Amino acid sequence: METPFMEKQIRFPLSNRTVTVKYALVHACYWLLVTGFFLYEKRYLIYKASLNFFAICVVARVVLLIVIAYLNLHYFLPKYLLRKKYGRYFGLVLLSILIYLIIQSFFDYYLYGYVIGPMRNSNVVEALSYNFFSTLWYLALMVALKLSIDWYEQQRILQKIVVEKLNAEVNFLRSQVNPHFLFNILNNLYALTLKKSDLAPEVVLKLSEMMEYMLYDSDDSTVSLDKEISYLHNYIELERIRYDNNPDISLEVAGNPDGKEIAPLLLLPLLENAFKHGVSRKTDKGWLHGKIRVGPSALEVTIENSKANAASNAATNDSRGGIGLANLRKRLELLYPSRHSLRIDDQQEHFSVFMEINFANA
Repeated sequence: METPFMEKQIRFPLSNRTVTVKYALVHACYWLLVTGFFLYEKRYLIYKASLNFFAICVVARVVLLIVIAYLNLHYFLPKYLLRKKYGRYFGLVLLSILIYLIIQSFFDYYLYGYVIGPMRNSNVVEALSYNFFSTLWYLALMVALKLSIDWYEQQRILQKIVVEKLNAEVNFLRSQVNPHFLFNILNNLYALTLKKSDLAPEVVLKLSEMMEYMLYDSDDSTVSLDKEISYLHNYIELERIRYDNNPDISLEVAGNPDGKEIAPLLLLPLLENAFKHGVSRKTDKGWLHGKIRVGPSALEVTIENSKANAASNAATNDSRGGIGLANLRKRLELLYPSRHSLRIDDQQEHFSVFMEINFANA
């Protein structure tokens, strides 16, 4: 993968030190602003002295500031301040400022006192005072700029780590769903083969279609919503084969899923939970009703199922440890932060789950 232009490394002349293009551009803009300020501040020298003295004054001041700034950033700060050697750090900073003051102030004294003529600023004490506080100000701005850039880079790295962690966790949670589902379906197929049922080939065919979806589509971060719904229909048909009492099972779809995307295998836990804790434990008159409404900006899913009794059902506690509704809740938090809703209504004779997801492009 090609490195973005702003992240490419450039080498300093006569040095082994490298910085990114972004770093160089930010610092160049800062020094252009500083130079522009001095050009504006000292513009009167063109008329009072000459263009040559004006240029020398601005260049000398900016060059001296650059030297002291980067001496502080790349030597004093990492070697002393970051290692908590505060005395040495502040001592060296003051020493560098003092050297700057001596050079700049005597230049100012000569310029204002002799070249331009007697002026108020020809006093050495005043020149020292002005240059000390102005230098301290620019040095503080430069340190603040570096700390701001470092903080931004740290936040960017932390954000990248968080995203990678979330992606790894989502992949792990999704990998838990697949074996759980296969375990249930293979149990169903095993029961049919024991009965020598003619439905076994149909189960194998539907399972093959579902495996194709799981192997080739579910590895993507998102899949088309119509494929996910088709997957649910196949799942219901496979589950329906298990029951001789022909339970009341339905899944209604309203709206147009075309063009909508969703995380793969996200709706499956709702049906798994309803079958596992509802229809499969109800010996007669068991029911499961599902409704999917696809709107322009949101997906709403409601799954309701009967319960055998309050004692034998713990729909929100999955014996497989984290697989089921707990898994679903965590995936929603990772994949759709602040864009989802999951409500559970656990009554004595029925159980229902309502899930809403707001589409990202809505």
